[in-house]
Amino acid sequence: MRIRIFSTPRAVARALARDVARAAARKPAIVIGLPTGRTPIPLYHELVRLSRGSLDLSRARTFNLDEFLGVSAGDPRSYHAFMRAHLFAHLNLPRGHTHVLNGTAHHVARECARYERAIARAGGIDLQILGLGANGHVGFNEPARALVAGTHRARLGAATRRANAWLFGGRVSAVPREALSMGMATILRARRIVLIATGAAKAGRVARMVEGPVTPRLPASFLQLHPNAEVWLDRAAAARLD
Repeated sequence: MRIRIFSTPRAVARALARDVARAAARKPAIVIGLPTGRTPIPLYHELVRLSRGSLDLSRARTFNLDEFLGVSAGDPRSYHAFMRAHLFAHLNLPRGHTHVLNGTAHHVARECARYERAIARAGGIDLQILGLGANGHVGFNEPARALVAGTHRARLGAATRRANAWLFGGRVSAVPREALSMGMATILRARRIVLIATGAAKAGRVARMVEGPVTPRLPASFLQLHPNAEVWLDRAAAARLD
């Protein structure tokens, strides 16, 4: 994996936003995979800032990694709402070009299959942006003995539910126990992957992801197998790299 280290989280966000803008200029119909959580918020704010000038995403399409099971798109705690608030409502990105899993689908397996078909019809993901979860997950691919390849129903671990409690008024008990998520194979089929991690709390997991073995116990380590994966860090997150 190629590693890039920046001074601060804001520097990471600004550099990646400019990178996205250049990629969209080269390929206006670019397909971008998007994460949620606290880490990408500065990136989304930078993309909104660039959209007032050079960034044009009017022909782009996006696919989000995941959504909570049982939470509707209109629920302010949903990832649909998160993306509208931080990004989609502020860009010239047509509503029909944004894709987020339906957490209240009556047939979960059909919804997962539909999402896979939608990605394939779009031509696959050109740029997949990832965050790094508290337990080393990407998307909602939790540490396990084995990982699920395609988009699937995922059971959330305690660390992941704690990390998402801020969306549910700080109440871990209110965080759903399950979610829908792209699988590891879906993620790894992207032509280019950029994982961003910031803050000292991520340093240990970053070091294991980059320098440790490839293991389903640390799903992010599978990025070592990708031919075009990058890890963008601030100095604090990079502190434990050899």
